[in-house]
Amino acid sequence: MIFRLSLLFPLLLLASCGDLPQPFLGNPGADGKVLAQPPTPRLAVPAPANALLPDDASKQFADAIAAGLQAQEVPAVADQVRKNDWQLVTTAEQRGATVVPVFTVRTPTGEEKGKTEGSPIETQAWAAAAPATLQQSAADAAPKISRLLTSIQHADPNSLYNRIAKVDVTAVTGAPGDGNASLTRQMRTHLGALGPLVQDSANGADFIVQGSVRMVPIARGQQRVEIQWTVTTASGDERGKVTQLNEIPAGSLDHYWADVAVVVATEAAGGVNDVIIRQSGHEPNDSRPAAQGAANPDQTVHGQTQGALVEGQNSGVERPAR
Repeated sequence: MIFRLSLLFPLLLLASCGDLPQPFLGNPGADGKVLAQPPTPRLAVPAPANALLPDDASKQFADAIAAGLQAQEVPAVADQVRKNDWQLVTTAEQRGATVVPVFTVRTPTGEEKGKTEGSPIETQAWAAAAPATLQQSAADAAPKISRLLTSIQHADPNSLYNRIAKVDVTAVTGAPGDGNASLTRQMRTHLGALGPLVQDSANGADFIVQGSVRMVPIARGQQRVEIQWTVTTASGDERGKVTQLNEIPAGSLDHYWADVAVVVATEAAGGVNDVIIRQSGHEPNDSRPAAQGAANPDQTVHGQTQGALVEGQNSGVERPAR
């Protein structure tokens, strides 16, 4: 699937309550609030071999097309095709006294998914291959190619754009006491309330969510709690990561996590769900109705800061195709 460009999204950290220590409240830390989405599958735009252009002009045209698509927020790269790349094949056809550029979208397996045409260019002007001519042709074609990518995704009934994602939340590892069981149970509950179909096996899953915990001894009788939630595809390709960390008195979580697990999952589930939404071709929307039972992001949970710290939301609409 081809996606739009994304930024990094900070996320609130842990909070605790009751008789447990509360070092996380209002103290998210500088390095621990990161939701990072790695580069998504890209659209390769190789220099065309059959576009009736000299070699240098073909490369310039590919560069101009990729730049035009990037302006449309499509992660296009003027480069040779690599594994898992979608591909834009550019050709040109002589039609009377004009040349018409033709753009064909292919999947990573080489399947043709659709094509669109650029505006006709006078044959003499095309043959001259002036940079201004190539730039204008690419600028004209970029929105058409972007719309084609969108239509490819929307037309596929099996695309994640058109169905609920199936997610396997595997057992959390590394936590002391009852942390592994508590965090796993709470993540399944809170993520499921946000919309994905959560299951406890990888059978048929679109995404796998794996949580891991590290308790790191630090100075002055403290421990640093590092919790990481990694989202991968069923094949193991990493799609996103939520990292939470902060400091607690050493041994505070050696036995029972209780409400700490609830708040950890409440915060992390929103970030994990944003990864899944974006990887399904949608834009996370804070105004969308919450699923029944989902945590209200504007509601204070045991003194945590109100609302989620999310930046760059307009940067991440994913583009087709699938």
